[in-house]
Amino acid sequence: LADVFTAIGQRASFVPFRNSKLTYLLQPALSGSGKMCMFVNVSPTEASVQETLCSLRFATKVNKCELGKAMRTVETTASCKTGGAT
Repeated sequence: LADVFTAIGQRASFVPFRNSKLTYLLQPALSGSGKMCMFVNVSPTEASVQETLCSLRFATKVNKCELGKAMRTVETTASCKTGGAT
């Protein structure tokens, strides 16, 4: 996931979406045709300081990426056109 956001942030010509199943599945949203919202889980305990800092650093890196303008795509199906279920 970090590789993908690094490539997007650097506007690289190749983005390694196939590095993981997660990024492969998220490719349409990460390719500029969707919006992304990321939640970061942090802990106030001293035992979790390193994990919290790592999460916040990753969130900072992701926040610097610009995916492009979100576009609205509406797909209609046959059930919508006929008025729903019968």
